[in-house]
Amino acid sequence: MKDSTGLVGGIAALALALGAVQAHAAVPQDAGAPLRVLVNPGDAGEHSRFGVYSAWRGALEQALRKHNIGPVTFVLSVDATADLSSTRAGTNDIFVAPAHVVGSAVRYGYKPVLGVDKPVQAVLVTLKNSGIQDLAQAKGKRLGMPLQDSVVTYLVRGEVNAANTTIKRHFASVYDTRYQEALLPCLHLRHCEVVAVERAVYERWVAAGEPVLAIMETRPVPNLSVAIKDGTRPGTEALQAALADSPVFANLLRTEKSLAVAHRADDFKYVATLGYFTPRALPGATVVDARRVAQLMQEGAAYVDTRTDAEFKAGHVPGAVLVPYHEKSAKDADFDASLDKFEVAKLGPDRGATLIFACNGPECWKSFKAAHAAIKAGYRKVHWFRGGFPEWRSSGLKFDAAAAQ
Repeated sequence: MKDSTGLVGGIAALALALGAVQAHAAVPQDAGAPLRVLVNPGDAGEHSRFGVYSAWRGALEQALRKHNIGPVTFVLSVDATADLSSTRAGTNDIFVAPAHVVGSAVRYGYKPVLGVDKPVQAVLVTLKNSGIQDLAQAKGKRLGMPLQDSVVTYLVRGEVNAANTTIKRHFASVYDTRYQEALLPCLHLRHCEVVAVERAVYERWVAAGEPVLAIMETRPVPNLSVAIKDGTRPGTEALQAALADSPVFANLLRTEKSLAVAHRADDFKYVATLGYFTPRALPGATVVDARRVAQLMQEGAAYVDTRTDAEFKAGHVPGAVLVPYHEKSAKDADFDASLDKFEVAKLGPDRGATLIFACNGPECWKSFKAAHAAIKAGYRKVHWFRGGFPEWRSSGLKFDAAAAQ
């Protein structure tokens, strides 16, 4: 995506160096806490994320002002992994984000509004003379791909998982980079034999005469899109109409040479089933549902909540014990536990105690990894509540939450 504001590269570089920019927009006052809007420009506009953020922020400010909504807090994010967690916790009122983040948000009570009509598709690419024709023939080869929070990586990882393997098992090594264009030199220098990029990037390479071949492709998913938490003012239809009338949004579309497209929840169904979904089973642990968890807790089992302190305070199962799992490893079954931090000692000395591990649903790997750590430490009665707090809440069971401020 091109720079939507024409801001100089130095400003964009400064924003990236900061990692996250938080700004407060003064719009007509409305009762209650500030509306929180998170904007993640995604992979698009790798050198102009701050420009993309500014364009979307300006459009939303204008649309919200029309409905006398305020105050508003805007946040620039470059960490889709953290954003995925926040969709489950409901800590943001509005998202502007790539498809995997919005897809997760839709699963947890947000409604899609609209987005830019340029679908994103991930492809695996190799050199024509490599002899590699498909994913199976890429086994044991060196893979280059964007960082793990990229929508491209999310899609490719999901399709590889669907093929009953993992990135770590299937490829000899993985080279990670934030910039997709850096993957073409990786191919030419033979540091990578296969790379994962957006179809638009691949098509630019083909148009430039590069000898590349696509050997696998995912289904297309929506581009940057807006999603709003259910019950948030001004509401989905009102926000869509206000954005349609916004000169700032119209200018953004002209700059992108694109159109706005209204989205439905079904548009994100595919992407919501891919990516970082946990396995359905964990050797050494018993997978349980909400009702079984409630029964086990009545019998004296300990519920170990592995989420963050902020998520725990926002809502948790009554009687749960918070033991956060600090996650740096990849979200797959071959994760490297040495990259993470989890205080197993807080589980207690009784290896025969009944333990239940949970976090934020099937997309959250923290409880899977914590349960794995407990099994490795010798705990014999490990239960994994894969559905986690979202399933508990949706089952109509009581939960504790922080008192309203």
